[in-house]
Amino acid sequence: MSPSRIVLTAALLLPALALADTITVVTSFPKELTAAYKKAFEAKFPGDKLEILNKNTAAGIAYVREQPAGSRPEVFWASAPDAFEVLTSGNLLQKVDGGNPSIPDKVGSYPINDPQGYYKGQALAGYGIMWNTRYLAANKLPAPKEWADLAKPAYFSHVAISSPSRSGTTHLTVETILQGEGWNKGWAQLLAISGNSAAITERSFGVPDGVSNGQYGVGLVIDFFGLAAKNSGMPVEFVYPSVTAIVPANIALVAGAKSPDAGKRFIQFALSEEGQMLLLQKDISRLPVMPTIYAKAPAGYPNPFTGSIQAKVNFDTDLSESRYYVVVSLFDQMVTFRHKELAQATKAIWEAEKRLGGKASPQLDEARKLAFSPVVDDKQIADKTLLALFKADKKDEAASKQKAKVEEEWAAKAKGNYARAVELANSAK
Repeated sequence: MSPSRIVLTAALLLPALALADTITVVTSFPKELTAAYKKAFEAKFPGDKLEILNKNTAAGIAYVREQPAGSRPEVFWASAPDAFEVLTSGNLLQKVDGGNPSIPDKVGSYPINDPQGYYKGQALAGYGIMWNTRYLAANKLPAPKEWADLAKPAYFSHVAISSPSRSGTTHLTVETILQGEGWNKGWAQLLAISGNSAAITERSFGVPDGVSNGQYGVGLVIDFFGLAAKNSGMPVEFVYPSVTAIVPANIALVAGAKSPDAGKRFIQFALSEEGQMLLLQKDISRLPVMPTIYAKAPAGYPNPFTGSIQAKVNFDTDLSESRYYVVVSLFDQMVTFRHKELAQATKAIWEAEKRLGGKASPQLDEARKLAFSPVVDDKQIADKTLLALFKADKKDEAASKQKAKVEEEWAAKAKGNYARAVELANSAK
């Protein structure tokens, strides 16, 4: 081949080569979903490579924050809408024009896409209860229908939940209960459920995996964990409690990304009919944001656009975002780091209830109050100074020290409450 023809051939290849990019996607989603999207996207765009960085939501936010502009990942993809508000407020997301006109503006009264244009809904998600049918039969436990069922004595040591500081989807579940029941009643329910839990798992995946294999009987999960396990033939069932919410799982272009145009390509693919159809795969089982896709779904597939999911909670993203760091820290101080003490108090209370056979007892009432009341009440959580302290920059040493002092006070109060609850329950008469 002559030199001139080599130059011409190379010139003709340049536009194609320009499309070749590595697209880094930071996501909390399981490998079954990310592997399916990687395979389909790279088949459609063979010059591109999709690099998946799997991180829990909090770690994903921290990773994006830590990267310098020009070296950041292209795409952030997760279930927690408040996480995207955190990134938006930090000027870490870039608006993406366009989208799929077949995707409606709202599901119920909730916007599917960010009204400001910084992120788009790519799937829908609800929160509920997953259980192992064989486990419940073997332990003679009834199938739960509502969150309140899991706060009953019968479920002691049979439940599993993750921590909202380790799982964005668990945070959404916790926040949904708090918004649906109110701060004090919601925490009373969450503390009783956590006291009934055999474990606080390190990742959200640990709950559905443990329920599927019979390690735990019941778990609090985002819907696709339960639906995917059921549709894949595992001996499990899933239910949406009445106090649940349907909100978008979002996808966004990171500001200061290495290859923003390539990131846009992947986002458009995820929102296309081809990308939406992938959500119906048995091992994914997510709810598409494109209503027409449901006509191709298996019989009985949940459809949030037809009212088959009755979600009573109109999720308030702004409220959730405003108290995000307080909620996750509170859960850790009262539950994650004090689970043994909380479980002991819960067990003592259930044993006292059984011993007294329904007889009124001031000591038992006080034990319940101590064990199942948050160390921050509904008035304190509205304190803007407290909220601002937990949102302060980590580089602010004075704020960090004050925050650590507050957390120590919460931990000490929780520990003392649980110990006193055990004493009162054991002496109740």
